[in-house]
Amino acid sequence: MATKQPIGRKPDWLKIKLTSADEFHHVKELKQMMRSKTLHTVCEEAKCPNIHECWANRTATFMILGDICTRACRFCAVKSGLPTELDLQEPERVAEAAEQMGLRHCVVTSVARDDLADGGASIFAETIRAIRKRLPMCGVEVLIPDFMGNEESLRIVMDAKPDILNHNLETVERTSDRVRSKAKYRRSLELLARAKQMQPSIPTKSSLMVGVGEEWDEILQTMDDLRAIDCDIMTIGQYLQPTKVHMDVKKYYTPEQFAVLKEEGMQRGFSHVESGPLVRSSYHAHEQVRSAEAKAST
Repeated sequence: MATKQPIGRKPDWLKIKLTSADEFHHVKELKQMMRSKTLHTVCEEAKCPNIHECWANRTATFMILGDICTRACRFCAVKSGLPTELDLQEPERVAEAAEQMGLRHCVVTSVARDDLADGGASIFAETIRAIRKRLPMCGVEVLIPDFMGNEESLRIVMDAKPDILNHNLETVERTSDRVRSKAKYRRSLELLARAKQMQPSIPTKSSLMVGVGEEWDEILQTMDDLRAIDCDIMTIGQYLQPTKVHMDVKKYYTPEQFAVLKEEGMQRGFSHVESGPLVRSSYHAHEQVRSAEAKAST
């Protein structure tokens, strides 16, 4: 059901709207503040198209554990290699930055750190606690790697009780090994299932990018797989090639097709489905918390 477009040519609906001068300077100031604290954001590292909108809405995604990933996924713009950074003071600096930005919803993610025994889980937990101490009313969402299936690492994160536990499938099962480095589709599902078992009251979330060679029915099957483990929130966005060395875009989906996918997801029982060409994992993240809470109270 995806439309065919000339390879390398983006359709009109993928054009990012220009921001005002005030928004531009606001983001510039925030970037300078991040550099002064030697912090990274996935908003910048992954070249997210929504950085101005999200930061203006007081939502940001911090990337902890350095900016070098031990994996080299074919879709991702984050640098890969052998990390040298492990900063035990990072959680406090993230909390300070969140406080200075006046965040209402803070997303914490990381590069994959397969070189660490716990995959960085303890730093995730400390970051959650540090943000809560400084900003008790700020929602804290974590977007975690798979920790190579280590159940104890997941427990460390869940015991810190984030508001949302997010782990991305990224793509359908058939294309997973080609798109993702070292990650396994079924292992990711198992992680999300375990998270729900450990802390049933904490909403779980996962994201899918389309346009990498999947079929429509496979997207629907992925939705079914997530609902089978009681995943609460799903986001769906268009894959965009970050550089020429990354995998090609196979298809572009129309806004109307993304709207149909949202309907399909909501019919399956997700509390919230964010679906659109420029949607990324943390897009409108602050609204997703409210949707999950509203569903839990009914």
